[in-house]
Amino acid sequence: MNLRQLLFRLPHYLGASGSPRRLWWSPSFDTIFSVGSWRGQSSKSPAHWNQVVSEAEKIVGYPTSFMSLRCLLSDELSNIAMQVRKLVGTQHPLLTTARGLVHDSQNSLQLRGLVVLLISKAAGPSSGNASCQNYDMVSGIYSCQRSLAEITELIHTALLVHRGIVNINELQSSDGPLKDMQFGNKIAILSGDFLLANACNGLALLQNTKVVELLASALMDLVQGVYHENSTSAKEDYITDDIGISTWKEQTFLSHGALLAKSCQAAMELAKHDAEVQNMAFQYGKHMAMSHKINSDLQPFTKEKTNDSMTFNLNSAPVVLHQEFLGRDLWIKQIREAQEKGRLDYGKLRERIKAGKGVTSAIDLCRYHGNKALEALESFPPSEARSALENIVFAVTRFS
Repeated sequence: MNLRQLLFRLPHYLGASGSPRRLWWSPSFDTIFSVGSWRGQSSKSPAHWNQVVSEAEKIVGYPTSFMSLRCLLSDELSNIAMQVRKLVGTQHPLLTTARGLVHDSQNSLQLRGLVVLLISKAAGPSSGNASCQNYDMVSGIYSCQRSLAEITELIHTALLVHRGIVNINELQSSDGPLKDMQFGNKIAILSGDFLLANACNGLALLQNTKVVELLASALMDLVQGVYHENSTSAKEDYITDDIGISTWKEQTFLSHGALLAKSCQAAMELAKHDAEVQNMAFQYGKHMAMSHKINSDLQPFTKEKTNDSMTFNLNSAPVVLHQEFLGRDLWIKQIREAQEKGRLDYGKLRERIKAGKGVTSAIDLCRYHGNKALEALESFPPSEARSALENIVFAVTRFS
């Protein structure tokens, strides 16, 4: 069976598995939902995220969900996909990652590549620079910029796969046999490394040292950001970090914003745009990614129907802001009051947080970054691509 056939049958193979136990790096798919409105909607501002993505994909020429298909159809990943089947019946997070890559119902996994393509088209070719004429242009986007979008997605996908590494010391009997979980970790490491190797090869083929430097620094930022997220996990019994919102923003930019921001800048460099245009592209990518992350953090607190047992990250933006307003001592007290028989009652804690100022402040912060992203777009000429980039911001900053 080749990988194309396997991809269509993976949902059946992978089946339904519960959420994994404690992870060394917990996977995050940065899911987005549209929940309300803000800042005077334009007639081109769709109400649903899927519609925003669908319309944007038409503008750039093809669905970005197939951007990495050349890599995914390789013999190496075909073998990996067959090995992943051995994990069925366990709680290894690599299964969740694989199902998410095959069936991305929220259309959010390919967001970074889509934004790179859109901003490439919005900026257009650089005036007065003939060095890019050797590149093919399709739908207003250079072939090298499309390659960059694929590379960006490969790096992001590799990070998702690497995040699905289980902390063996925290395993429980219900998670599955130890040897299967160890095997899953090996597959996650090797497959993530394979994707990164392909990304590095693609970067070399672009033959642009500045672009290589930008993406290499973005990868370094990703690793540093994830390290910061987990460096204090042994303290406070895995409960929460003692950080303020300024520190949270710095760490979040490294782990969630640097790749998109520097990829947008790199796309401008490939088209030989000047430093000012590159900076505006960087600012859009940075602030859109920050707004995207805060939107994801807010979902457990803004969704109309939320299961009381639904967990949420105690180091997310609303929680960090709640802690900042409340004070560290009172916050720890609230956590202890929400614990019953050693287990944290997330429903009870969620109500405490919603009663404070953390959620509303996080919404304001999300909109602040959204406005900054829109300001950066003002330097680009009006076009369908620019409107699509604006609509993406509208979609991630809509709240009731």
